[in-house]
Amino acid sequence: MTNLKKLDLFLALAIGVFSALMMIFVGGNLGEENKFFETAASYDGYFVVIFPLLCVIWIIAMRFAVKFIGGTIYQFGKFVLTGGFNFLLDITILNFFIFTTGITDGLPQTGFKSVSFIFGVVSSYLLNRYWTFSIGLKKNTRKEIYQFLVVTLTSFVLNISIDYFFVNMVGSFWNMNPALWAQFSAVLASAIAMIWNFIGYKFFVFKSQQ
Repeated sequence: MTNLKKLDLFLALAIGVFSALMMIFVGGNLGEENKFFETAASYDGYFVVIFPLLCVIWIIAMRFAVKFIGGTIYQFGKFVLTGGFNFLLDITILNFFIFTTGITDGLPQTGFKSVSFIFGVVSSYLLNRYWTFSIGLKKNTRKEIYQFLVVTLTSFVLNISIDYFFVNMVGSFWNMNPALWAQFSAVLASAIAMIWNFIGYKFFVFKSQQ
């Protein structure tokens, strides 16, 4: 689990590349709503190179940290990368729906968030099972699937509830327009759900197989 393999480097690099592309896509849409994103868009060419390298440096640093902290830190390092990727996948899909339809609130927006969340969860399961927690090609057991569904459904309810609460009941902070506030709420909801997923995956779903 703690050995730095070529696969780890390759996946860290691939996650970095695709994450950078998703951030550029989302930033491009938000550039119409916020000057910061519009300014940042001019550095897209550098970002798509620098961010993947940072992901590789991160995984190497986590590998060396094992000597001082233990093997769990390497698992956590991989989870941060996969969690960030899944979070961006969630946000990118939501962003696509919002800027394609112009719908930023109400039940349709919650429906968009539900779809994007499901895509993020499926990606999370695959990456965490086969990479973060190194389960490999071991056959899925009924118990594992059941536990995964429990963690996933709990995370789903938590994610959607927090997003709905902030979008429809709290109202925007700092004079954010509706589209930007919908993105901010989704970020907060996904971050909390990601923490829950790590705890659930490590200590509940995959515990017996690690």
